Amino acid sequence: MRQEIPKVYDPKNVEDRLYEFWVQNNYFHAEVNPERQPYTIVIPPPNVTDVLHMGHAYNNTFQDIIIRFQRMQDKEALWFPGTDHAGIATQNVVERFLKKEKNQTRHQVGREKFVEFVWQWREERGRTIIEQLKKMGFSCDWQRERFTMDEGMSRAVLEVFVRLYNKGLIHRNKYIINWCPRCQTALSDEEVEHQNHDGNLWYINYPISGTTQTITVATTRPETMLGDVAVAVHPQDDRFKDLVGRIATLPILGRDLQIIADDTVDMEFGTGAVKVTPAHDPNDFVIGQRHNLEPINVLNEDASLNENAGKYAGMDRLQTRKRLVQDLKKGGFLERIEDHRHSIGHCYRCNTIVEPYLSEQWFVKIKPLAEPALEAVREGKIKFHPARWTKVFINWLENIHDWCISRQLWWGHRIPIYYCQNCDAVVASIDPPTTCEKCNHPEFKQDPDVLDTWFSSQLWPFATLGWPEETKELKYFYPTDTLVTGPDIIFFWVARMVMAGLEFMGEIPFHDVYFNGIVRDAQGIKMSKSRGNGIDPLELIEDYSADAVRFSLLMLSSEGQDINLAKSDIEMGRNFSNKLWNGFRFLWMNMEESDLEKGNFDFVQSALKSDQLDLADLWILSRYQKTVRKVTRGLERYKFHEAVDAIYSFFWREYCDWYLELIKPRLYGEASPEDKRVALDVALAVLKGILQMLHPIIPFITEEIWLKIRSESDSESIMISSWPTESRTFISESAEKDMEAIQDVIGAIRNIRGEMNVPRNKSARVIVTSMNGANLDLITGHKDYFQHLANVEQLECVRGAEKPRKAASAVVSDLEIYMPLEGLIDFGVEKARLEKEIARLEKQLENLNYKLQSSDFLNKAPEEIISREKKKKSDFESNLDKLKLNLESIAE
Repeated sequence: MRQEIPKVYDPKNVEDRLYEFWVQNNYFHAEVNPERQPYTIVIPPPNVTDVLHMGHAYNNTFQDIIIRFQRMQDKEALWFPGTDHAGIATQNVVERFLKKEKNQTRHQVGREKFVEFVWQWREERGRTIIEQLKKMGFSCDWQRERFTMDEGMSRAVLEVFVRLYNKGLIHRNKYIINWCPRCQTALSDEEVEHQNHDGNLWYINYPISGTTQTITVATTRPETMLGDVAVAVHPQDDRFKDLVGRIATLPILGRDLQIIADDTVDMEFGTGAVKVTPAHDPNDFVIGQRHNLEPINVLNEDASLNENAGKYAGMDRLQTRKRLVQDLKKGGFLERIEDHRHSIGHCYRCNTIVEPYLSEQWFVKIKPLAEPALEAVREGKIKFHPARWTKVFINWLENIHDWCISRQLWWGHRIPIYYCQNCDAVVASIDPPTTCEKCNHPEFKQDPDVLDTWFSSQLWPFATLGWPEETKELKYFYPTDTLVTGPDIIFFWVARMVMAGLEFMGEIPFHDVYFNGIVRDAQGIKMSKSRGNGIDPLELIEDYSADAVRFSLLMLSSEGQDINLAKSDIEMGRNFSNKLWNGFRFLWMNMEESDLEKGNFDFVQSALKSDQLDLADLWILSRYQKTVRKVTRGLERYKFHEAVDAIYSFFWREYCDWYLELIKPRLYGEASPEDKRVALDVALAVLKGILQMLHPIIPFITEEIWLKIRSESDSESIMISSWPTESRTFISESAEKDMEAIQDVIGAIRNIRGEMNVPRNKSARVIVTSMNGANLDLITGHKDYFQHLANVEQLECVRGAEKPRKAASAVVSDLEIYMPLEGLIDFGVEKARLEKEIARLEKQLENLNYKLQSSDFLNKAPEEIISREKKKKSDFESNLDKLKLNLESIAE
């Protein structure tokens, strides 16, 4: 007995059950298999700071589509999952949690206990993240899950550090770095987000020693003047030529400052004279090195002023600014203040204003690593999608600076540098040293800093596969194939993975990089927890289904562009799932158990050879083959929007709206059993192909239907079935041309019925004519299509026929279509309706013309409003013309 199929698809009874089915059968798992071509994706590991958001759902949907597509192409497809420890981000979150819940700081807790607490946090959040990924239907190989601080990854990180150190590419230096006073750690240039601020430019007079003269400098950060060691001017600036070599006096503190000449001074900025503060400005630091100036640091790590700031010691930097400006004004040193809009760096994790700060840190000498990466991209070994990111990537690598990799944090990979406690020996070692080779002393102290999060993340494509060991997985699955990520981490992560892969593996880490856009809210504002405009993907899954979320995200996407998302947008995914279910259920209700074995292309092929296929069959098979080509090409080229548009359009508009309707007479009418069987064979074979093409996008419902309609010769799961391939045998340009002509005529008849208010249940007489007789035989031969799809009871195809009295008409190519309206409508009622509608539209058009002739409106209204009103006018005129023609059709 056949299974009863519910009228309504219920994803809650399907998704968890099917996911367990996939996991139990090991469908996500990949092994080294020399018989098959490998295909590898590594997940951008989500941070364990919190649960996943819509951005993760969007990004991972693309990855799952790719990996399911490649798996169905008979590749050993591995999607490597895992999570990232996210040093500074996770430490910040946990610190805030400790303060809120226990009113403790990390310093009160102590390093060891704090790190233990973060590990607990990671365990909880990590589990939640993995469960969220599963809930979305993502087919990661969970047997290979990794964490950037697990034992293997940690070993790889230490190995990389020691190798780079021994190669001379890691060094420790005192240099100007980006310092976050809130996180109290160094930041790389990429971890600083610049924001425009409305600030000031303070003009300050510095007295010239032994004279009554002053030299005026302009600054946006007056508090840093307390660390000034010189005043600089351009050597070609005639205004200051006589002052070079003289001594100026620092206001308030009275420090002597030499006036120097340097080519880097911008003569157009401020007065042309600048203060030189090597400890608090990267450009000044370079000037100071050139002129042998000793830096003076006036800030503590929390951005309060230190003892070098004199009476301002202990004050906050902004508090100092306010007090110092008052003192400068009182002392007669402040010449003027101007408004000045400028860019200020902020910590990318806590949004605190970052300070340029002189500090001893560890750096990677990056230029030698960047050159091979540049070459790989320039030669096209790595391709970016969209391609515009190639230029951005190259430009950044060409202008790259040394990478500051040390962080003054507790959570992360501890820097494997050890200092002998008896001599000045510094040892880089994977394992803690036991004896100093220089003095035989047994005691060492490890560097307290940890490595930048991205130092470990850069190793993700190969360390996850067992590096530095030469594992069979590493040899087989590396290099990976595709990386899907956001463009916001192209420098943080993508570039560094390329450099690391080439340095330690001698090969690029991936061949293609697809950059997805950002998910914004309905108003186009970036989603964030602080704004409260985020949408929880699990909430959407609960309300709509994972398939609906995935499908809707794809429908909203275009290559690499941001998307605007409202909860209501997910309805399109739910509606599509319902349409798919209804299409399947329609066939199911008309099938016998034996029909399942025949619903494949082998049977369809034999029907084609024996000339048993109807025009509709030939047409849908041809359209199907072209859809296979479009969808396959779209996925291969990372044109996901083109792939989803192609399958959506084919299934909804061609398969459901036309083909299933066209075969109903064969299923319900007096057609022979053989004709009915052929229709079902074609419909079922095409449906299976539709399910396969949709599976990477909406995996659950496609699997549920597949398991119900699969034959014994089909794969036990759609996930491991073979991707459809285009067959030229079934492509018929003539069938497509003929069906298009029929569809156009049916569409014209439907339009007449709609425009003339012909009730749907009234059968019409239709006359189709042309002077040359084109397509008349075609239409005559398929009268049943018109009867069923346009409710045409009597269809007459006559060459050179006259238009009957009181008949509506339409023109399609060389054909004229007449529908006599006698007996179909009440002419008096319809005439009154049309006259009323014409009067209404004429009044609206009059008002619109008045508005568009108004110079006041045209001068003040935004361009898009004016364009919208002009289009409205054009639409009104078009509709008015139609109504008048319709009125003429029924006139006496």
